[in-house]
Amino acid sequence: MSELIITSLANARLKSLVSLRRRRAREDARLTLIEGYDELSLALDAGVVPRTVFHCPELMLDAAVQQDVVRRVQALGSDTQRLGRAAFEKVAYREGPDGFLAVVDSVLRSCADLSVGSAPLALICQGVEKPGNLGAMLRTADAAGIEAVVAVDPVTDWSNPNLVRASKGTVFSVPVASADTSEVLAWLSDHGIALVATTPDTDLYYTDVDYTGPVAIAVGAEKHGLTDEILAAAAYKVRIPMAGRANSLNVATSAAVVIYEAVRQRRGR
Repeated sequence: MSELIITSLANARLKSLVSLRRRRAREDARLTLIEGYDELSLALDAGVVPRTVFHCPELMLDAAVQQDVVRRVQALGSDTQRLGRAAFEKVAYREGPDGFLAVVDSVLRSCADLSVGSAPLALICQGVEKPGNLGAMLRTADAAGIEAVVAVDPVTDWSNPNLVRASKGTVFSVPVASADTSEVLAWLSDHGIALVATTPDTDLYYTDVDYTGPVAIAVGAEKHGLTDEILAAAAYKVRIPMAGRANSLNVATSAAVVIYEAVRQRRGR
C-alpha cells in the first residue's frame, strides 16, 4: 500500500514537529529532532530507534539510494510519514533540507548513568552556551574516542536540534550527561579521574601534562571560561600558547587541541 502524503501546512503533526524547536516542549515530551540523511544514518548505527521518520523524496540528494534509510527504520518498527515539499520545508530547521527529519527520544543522562573504563579520557564542558560549539566538541570526542562528555551547569540541552545537527549525530554515539558542578566533581573523585582545566591564567603549557592515566579535560563558557570552583578542583591548570593579539581560541578549538595532545600521549604509551 502506498504511503499517504501530508501536503497541508496546517496539519497537526507538522505543528507538533515545529513545537519541538522549543526547549520546554522537548523536555516535556522527552523528545528531540534529527534532521539530515547523514545524521540520521549515524544515529541508527548507534542504536537509536526513531519514533517517526518524516521524509520527502523530492528533496533527497539521491532518492534511489537514500530511501534505504526509510526501509531501515520501517524494519525497526518505526513509523514513517511522507511529506510534500512545501510541508517538509515548513518543519525543517535547516536551510537546504535533504528530505529527512526524525523524532527520537531525548538524550537524558546523569553522571551516574555513565560507564567508563579504568583509565578514561573524558571532556567536561562548563556553561558552554552555543549549540554549535557543543556539537563541534562532540564530533572531536567521537573521533578521538572520548569515553564521556559532561555538560556542567548547561545553558543549552543535549537535545537542541542545532546541537544534534552540529554534532552530525555524534550526540547519539558518544556517552553524554548533564550535571551541576558538585555532581561532576563528585563523579570525578569517585572514579579517580584527574581534572585538567584550561585557562589563560597559568604558566603551565597543555603539552607539559601527563594525560596517560584517568583524565578529564575541562573547558569553560565562551566568555568567562571555567568557574573558580572548577579551577580550584583541578589537578592541573593548563594553557595553549597564543602568539597573536587574541588571548584565547574558540572553546571547541581549544578542546580539540588539548584532546589530541592526550590522544597522542596515550597512543605512545
